[in-house]
Amino acid sequence: MKLIIGSDHVGRPLKDIVVQHLKSREVEVVDIGVFDDTPVDYPDVGQKLAERVARGEFERGILICGTGIGMAIVANKVPGVRAAACHDPYSAERARKSNNAQVMTMGSQVVGSEVAKSLVDIWLAAEFAGGRSAPKVEKINQLDTFYHKG
Repeated sequence: MKLIIGSDHVGRPLKDIVVQHLKSREVEVVDIGVFDDTPVDYPDVGQKLAERVARGEFERGILICGTGIGMAIVANKVPGVRAAACHDPYSAERARKSNNAQVMTMGSQVVGSEVAKSLVDIWLAAEFAGGRSAPKVEKINQLDTFYHKG
């Protein structure tokens, strides 16, 4: 699996830890920054990553900001992307199994580094379960189509 990751300046320290963790697990990861503490607006990074996931360049993506909430909001504005803020093992697992989220977001001010690594592992191991969740995800896809015509 080829994965893309990005953060704002607040999320950068946690992003760097997650990148190293992914590399240690031999996951192919493309880091789109940020790479220093220069302030950057999280919507700029979130949009860039979500667009690349929507185009199919990457199967999954991870976004990190202070809370994970802002990045999730931004990524969910891009048609075809389902992003979920994950802060515990259950939310990380269900983001995939129930919602088929291709983008996981986390907050560096909410999740510690060891928990973040665990959440990433859980999220990467989980697959969409389909079943009763399939028609719900299809309704989300239909909303994308309806509100993003032309």
